[in-house]
Amino acid sequence: MKPFDYFSPKTLAEASEVLSRYNGDAKMIAGGTDLLLKMKAGRLAPKAIVNIKRLAELRGITQLPITNNLSIGALTTLEEIKRSPLIHQHYSALASAAATMASVQIRNLATVGGNMCNAAPSADLAPILIALNAVAVINGVKGERRVALEEFFTGPGKSVLGVGELLVSVEVPKQEGKSIYIKHSPREHMDIAVVGVGVAYRGFNPLAQQAADVRIVLGAVAPTPLRAKKAEEEVMSGSLTKERIERAAKIAAEESKPIDDVRGSVWYRRKMVEVLVRRGLLGLVNSN
Repeated sequence: MKPFDYFSPKTLAEASEVLSRYNGDAKMIAGGTDLLLKMKAGRLAPKAIVNIKRLAELRGITQLPITNNLSIGALTTLEEIKRSPLIHQHYSALASAAATMASVQIRNLATVGGNMCNAAPSADLAPILIALNAVAVINGVKGERRVALEEFFTGPGKSVLGVGELLVSVEVPKQEGKSIYIKHSPREHMDIAVVGVGVAYRGFNPLAQQAADVRIVLGAVAPTPLRAKKAEEEVMSGSLTKERIERAAKIAAEESKPIDDVRGSVWYRRKMVEVLVRRGLLGLVNSN
């Protein structure tokens, strides 16, 4: 591991200033579950490390006044998400996604901000958060801005964060429907997703068996988390019959853009997208 400068800012402004000063050659650390491994392996050699653990603005799981939206601070750990009564009550699919990730030791260190900013195509929280229409709240030297989470990721390991910017929180609209996250991996827990699928809908009419809005998001099968928009259109085109769900699942598989790697082939991943999307849609319909 190469030498680096170390900073532990007390405010967002101070953190942004340090990050700007190093012009992209500084890395933030919170849990360090990914960064430290890459540094030890020689894959990353930043000139500076900025420890953001002291930034109180990045902590907490709260329900915002007026909107009743859920705000999850970037320093919130995966274990805190898994255990939060508020998330369990209103966003249970998010708690389920966190529960599938890593071990309890890692979940007590790994943060939401790290999971998002690492921008791994296989990140488990991304598909369900995008399905829930989440927004990334970003702060930097030019002030605050908000970006729809589905636009936050620009490529493997890349995001819209500019020099001097930090992810402050992820804001999730009040849920007015149901959602589910399903993951396929060699083991039910601990392993990185081979395929992850987040599905959410609102405005379900039980008489017509039709939803007003459906979002289907695929993980680990494209350079970034991918909304299967054609499959969504198929789902919303009429009653949620078994035949329509089958068609939507096949369309989602066609929309996916997987690669061959040690965890799965293109063919296998597409087949698993079809299986998991079908399972997710059927699960939500049958829960009504």
